[in-house]
Amino acid sequence: MFIVLLILTLLACVITVWMVLMYRAFSYDGKRQMSKQIIEGVASYVNVPGGGKILDVGCGSGALAIACAKRNPNAEIIGIDRWGKEYASFSRQLCERNASAEKVNNAKFQHGDAVKLDFADETFDAVTSNYVYHNIPSKDRQTILLETLRVLKKGGTFALHDIFSKSKYGDMQAFVKKLKEMGYEKVELIDTTDKFMKKWEPVWMELSGSAMLVGKK
Repeated sequence: MFIVLLILTLLACVITVWMVLMYRAFSYDGKRQMSKQIIEGVASYVNVPGGGKILDVGCGSGALAIACAKRNPNAEIIGIDRWGKEYASFSRQLCERNASAEKVNNAKFQHGDAVKLDFADETFDAVTSNYVYHNIPSKDRQTILLETLRVLKKGGTFALHDIFSKSKYGDMQAFVKKLKEMGYEKVELIDTTDKFMKKWEPVWMELSGSAMLVGKK
């Protein structure tokens, strides 16, 4: 019994240390500010003309939607999320407070489901997301990506950041090829483990396979 308790205690200590390190790396208040670096990096790919509309799928606390709103002050940004109980610290009210704190008035937030978006085909000039789809229980996450691209206008752009590992998504290079065959242009899967992270961070943070799917419809 003593050995079992010792093992459980050591395991709890390891998990606690891991969580503290993760918080320090991602927190906007810390020195590393990895989350901010990722958000700004993804947002840099989202540019639309004045009067355009941008959809941020799975907006969480509103960080990416707000970053896109700042870069596109004459566009309308809509952030959607289900804000489930497993992410109780996030809410529409939190998004709105964060937008207000950043003096952003061209972003709004509403409930939505990434699996079945409540928007007509070709509604948005750009669609984006950050670390969302891999959290959705599914045997076919490529179909969820297609659902996001469904609401993108012809000529619109997309920047979807996630852990695109084979175990979570299957063959993403085949998916890139499929999009090109469907008529999408400039489709790329950009590895972000080097772009946004330091050498060992993807490993201990369990972010191996992180990449951006970008392109034009």
